[in-house]
This record gives sequence, C-alpha cells and structure tokens, in this order.
Amino acid sequence: MLRRDLAETTGYSFGNPDLLRQALTHRSFGATHNERLEFLGDGVLNCVVAALLFERFPQLPEGELSRLRASLVNQQSLFETAQRIDLGRHLQLGEGEVKSGGAQRPSILADALEALIGAAFLDGGFDAARALVARLFEQALKTADPQNVGKDAKTQLQEFLQARRIALPQYSVIATGGEAHEQSFRVECAIPELNIRTQGEGSSRRSAEQVAARRAYDLGSRT
Repeated sequence: MLRRDLAETTGYSFGNPDLLRQALTHRSFGATHNERLEFLGDGVLNCVVAALLFERFPQLPEGELSRLRASLVNQQSLFETAQRIDLGRHLQLGEGEVKSGGAQRPSILADALEALIGAAFLDGGFDAARALVARLFEQALKTADPQNVGKDAKTQLQEFLQARRIALPQYSVIATGGEAHEQSFRVECAIPELNIRTQGEGSSRRSAEQVAARRAYDLGSRT
C-alpha cells in the first residue's frame, strides 16, 4: 500500500518491484542496498536538470547554468523534495537507524531520492527518469532565477518582502528531536501581513529556517 502511494505521489509505477525495493533500502538494513543506485541516480539527475535548464534558459552562458544547476541539485533541495513526497516512510532501515530517526535525516533522504531516480532509469529508461525528475523538481525549475543564484532562501525572502515594504518574517523553533549529536529542528516562518505560515525541518536551526523560508518565498511569489 505504501509503495502504491509512492507511485501516485511521484507519477511513476515500477515494472520491476525489486529495483524499487533496492532503491528504498539503506545499507543498515541489508547487503542489497541502494548505494549503487544512488551513484547512478546522481548522474541521471544532473544530466536531466542540465538539459531542462538548457531548454528553459537558451541565452544563459555555461557558467551561470552550472551555478543554477548546483542551486537545484544539492543535499538540501533533495532533502526537501524527499520530504514533500514523504519518502522517509517508505525506507527500509536497520533498527539503529530507525531508533535514531534516520527516516528524516537529510543525507539518508537525499541519497534515497537519487537511488529512486537511478532505479527509474534502469526500470524505464532515460525518458522515464527524465519525466520523473521533471515532476519532482517542477516547482523548483519554474522558480529558478539566475539573478538569485548564490543567495540563500532567507536572503531571497527578505529582499522579496523589503521590496514590497512588508515586515521581515518571524522565525521560531516549534520542535526538536533526536539524540544530542544528531538533533533535528522544526522551525516556523510567519509572515502575518501575507497570512503565510510555513514550517521546515533540518539538522540545525539554520537549515530548518532555510527550508521554512524557501516555502514561504514560494508561496509569497505566487500571490
């Protein structure tokens, strides 16, 4: 049932369930894990995002395309995408990883998302993998802005609000979890004037604020 939910969320149904099972298996769970698929998926993801940006920005030079791709393909963006499709609840983890909250750890989720893309490539070919990446990163690709490359989400949100003479957002920690050496933070970003409240999770307060700010920026830019 869970994997049927994942197929509905991603828009891709695997013909070979063994590939999907391997993509969702962390090395702590067993010998047949997802690290090789992660390696493959990383290459496919970078290729597809490069092609999509190449088409979207026909006049952009190579250096700026590279920087724009790097802003889209990194652990934080992969983590956010994996969270959005609730990938963590589908993972097979060893007992220790389960107890330590591995299903919500940014590195594990980012790696699993790459493995999922690699598995889709093997299962359905390049066109299937390209379509999957395009769906997963649709919003990020739509809002990709060469002028904002290098600016983090909090800076972009601050500049967006200042340009409209709206008060700066309020950030507050609403939950923490995990062991002392592997804590997770949940932060809320509130912009009362726009009636926007978003939340973000991360391994530090700063990273959680960045996730919440990105979501607030995406909502605000649509209004």
